[in-house]
Amino acid sequence: MKENKYRSHYCGQIKEKDLNTSVKIAGWVENIRDHGGVIFVDIRDESGLLQVVSNDDSIFDGLTKESTVCISGKIRSRKEEDYNLKLKTGKLELLVDSLEILSKANNILPFEVITSHEVNEETRLKYRYLDLRNPKVHDNIVFRSQVIDYLRSKMKELGFLEIQTPILTVSSPEGARDYVVPSRKYHGKFYALPQAPQIFKQLLMVGGFDRYFQIAPCFRDEDARKDRTAGEFYQLDFEMAFAEEEDVYKVGEKIFYDTFKKFTDKEISPRPFRRISYQEAIERYGTDKPDLRNPLEIIDLTEVLKETTFKPFQKTIIKGISVDNLADKSNSWFNDLVEFAKKIGMPGIGYITVSEDYRFKGPIDKFLTERERTLLIEKAKLKVGSVLFFIADRKQSSILAGQIRDELGKRLNLIDENKFEFCIINNFPMYEYNKESRSYDFTHNPFSMPQGGLEALNSDHLENVLAYQFDFVCNGIEVSSGAVRNHDLEIMKRAFELAGYGEETLKEKFGSLYTAFHYGAPPHAGMAPGIDRILMLMRDLLNIRETSAFPLASNAQDMMMGCPSEISEQQLREIHIKVR
Repeated sequence: MKENKYRSHYCGQIKEKDLNTSVKIAGWVENIRDHGGVIFVDIRDESGLLQVVSNDDSIFDGLTKESTVCISGKIRSRKEEDYNLKLKTGKLELLVDSLEILSKANNILPFEVITSHEVNEETRLKYRYLDLRNPKVHDNIVFRSQVIDYLRSKMKELGFLEIQTPILTVSSPEGARDYVVPSRKYHGKFYALPQAPQIFKQLLMVGGFDRYFQIAPCFRDEDARKDRTAGEFYQLDFEMAFAEEEDVYKVGEKIFYDTFKKFTDKEISPRPFRRISYQEAIERYGTDKPDLRNPLEIIDLTEVLKETTFKPFQKTIIKGISVDNLADKSNSWFNDLVEFAKKIGMPGIGYITVSEDYRFKGPIDKFLTERERTLLIEKAKLKVGSVLFFIADRKQSSILAGQIRDELGKRLNLIDENKFEFCIINNFPMYEYNKESRSYDFTHNPFSMPQGGLEALNSDHLENVLAYQFDFVCNGIEVSSGAVRNHDLEIMKRAFELAGYGEETLKEKFGSLYTAFHYGAPPHAGMAPGIDRILMLMRDLLNIRETSAFPLASNAQDMMMGCPSEISEQQLREIHIKVR
């Protein structure tokens, strides 16, 4: 077999067994160092770094950082005082016989590759090919590939069949804005990129496939966030026929537990993961994405203070958060928390401290009766040194309390960074009332089965109807969403009717599913773990875009490729589009 003309060895794989061996390497010039007439050059490839040196320094003439080179020479030991034990090859170096510059880089780089993660994101993404050479950035993409390979193998091991669903499909009202694609052949008509393979995977169940999965791209015209990419993202999409909620839980728990166990060293909450109803999550944590590493919980104090003379607490809902051993904090510490409360829309935050003999201190204390003090001690389990924070609001007390809880957890270092705490949030409300339109909207996935079926949908209290919908949450981040699907056509018609979609609209917008359900649909259920969020959590990344090779920037632009971009008048004519 003909040898590779560029290399016989990878830089990072040179070992002591290769001493005195002639090798050929290829890679990028990471650094050029002149040590008093002796020049050392670091060469980097995907496997790592190797130092090269020459007895003839002129061999390095014209060499620039980030150029690609091919180098031949002999491996020798470094002097002991020159060992670099941070590198796998730190005791070795290559004495150069010949060097060929394969592609010379400009003298001036947009940024130093090795510190590219310190550069602003717009510049990094404009020159993403340089950014990807940074070992930290590069390793994230390698890690992504390894995790996806593992997920694929686990799903197949569990009896799931990988099936690809279409990228060009029909626009449908699934909650987010579609990316639309104009048709050249059909004047005035459009395709849409799928927000998720939702309808297709349900149709696969109707088509007789028992367990489907795919590593699915999803496209949503939404603004980016810390935990949401702009434009597109990937999910491990799967569905099961003749399945109930618990069947999906078991698969999800195994996938999450096994994957996090394999790729991280942190403690992982044991299976089965804790189940928490949506209502309980809101009441105890102020969010449907609770970070269970935080031990603080929200207490409802409305009943305790129902007869209070303190005006800000009257005719409102009062929540409390009790924190032990906090009374000795400085005034400035409490003032900072008051300022945070103002930033999230509160007028401030009231609190009382518990001193010796269970005496209360704080401006609110003078409004409390002895009975109220006794009830607060019992309800909030107050101790000497405790501080009880009050959050009062007519509509948003739980949500505001949740934000205060999170902030206290961070400020008091209550979050154990060496844990992954999973839970399953279930029993989501099927609908929420929209005051502007004076109608009901779906709160989650419109294709979910309502608990209680048709009877529940025909009740007088629609806001009490729960759905077989659930989220997997880890460390305060939603990592998967799923549901038992509505496979009964009569229930589906009624569910959509209550959300303002008549049967004709159902036929028009979801015609494939509507028609398919006339021919025998099995009960089915599934979910879709978000791959980008899983990677973000496992790698302790602050920004989800670090998990992708070529992400859009936070403003949904690609500065490297120059998109979105204008297209020619001829292209516009072909697709029957005129820009207004």
